[in-house]
Amino acid sequence: MEERILLIIPAYNEQDSILNTILTIDRYNEHAYRKLDYIVINDGSKDNTEQILVEHEIPHIKLVHNLGIGGAVQTGYKYAFENDYDIAIQFDGDGQHDVNYVEDICKPIIEGKANMTIGSRFVEGSTSEFKSTKARQMGIKIISSFIKCFAHEKLYDVTSGFRAIDKDLIKQFAVDYPLEYPEPISTTQILKEGKRISEVPVEMNERSGGVSSIRSWKNAYYMINVLLSIMIIGTRRSK
Repeated sequence: MEERILLIIPAYNEQDSILNTILTIDRYNEHAYRKLDYIVINDGSKDNTEQILVEHEIPHIKLVHNLGIGGAVQTGYKYAFENDYDIAIQFDGDGQHDVNYVEDICKPIIEGKANMTIGSRFVEGSTSEFKSTKARQMGIKIISSFIKCFAHEKLYDVTSGFRAIDKDLIKQFAVDYPLEYPEPISTTQILKEGKRISEVPVEMNERSGGVSSIRSWKNAYYMINVLLSIMIIGTRRSK
C-alpha cells in the first residue's frame, strides 16, 4: 500500500512566493510516481496571501491570529493526524525547499530506518550553494554542539525546516509540539525519547520573498533561549 504523504506549508506574508511554490508542487505531481498532498497554513498573514490562496483554490487553513512557526506547523500536524497521513513534511512556502528532494527525505522513513528525517545542507552529498549567512551558520554549529552534548547525537542542519516525520510522530506532534524554536527543540525531545533521526543531503535556495521567522535583531535572544531550552530538555531523565 502506497504511503500517503502531506506537505505542511506554513505561510506568513508570503504573497510574493506562495503561488510559485504551489505551482512547483503541482508540476512535480504531474510526473511523480508518488503524488503529494499539501495544505497551506496561513498564519495570520497581513498581506495578500489569503486572497491568493482563495482565488487559486489552494487547500489551506486560515489562522485568525499569527501563532508563529511552531503553532502553524502544529496545525498542519493536527490536520495530518485527523486525515490519517503516513508521513508529514514541513515545507517552506518561500521557495527555499526543492520538492524534488521529497522522495529522498521520505526514503529512510518508508524503509523503517528513521522516525524523522532532516533535509540538510551540511552533510556529505549536499551540493547546496545556499548555506545561509556566516553568522547563522555559526549559530547552527553552536546549537548542533549543544544537541550533541545533551542528546548524544551529532546533527548538522539543526534549524532546517525541511523535515519529514512518520505516523507515530505525527500523532505525538499533533498534541505536543514546541511553539518556540520548534526545530531544534523537537529534535532534542525525540532524540531523548530514543527515536531515530537521519539527515539527508538536499539543495536549498534563497527565499524568493517574505521575511525569515528568525529576525536579525532577535538572534542573540533566540540563541540564548534555544540553548537554555536544549539544556533543560537534555538534563531531564530519558523516558
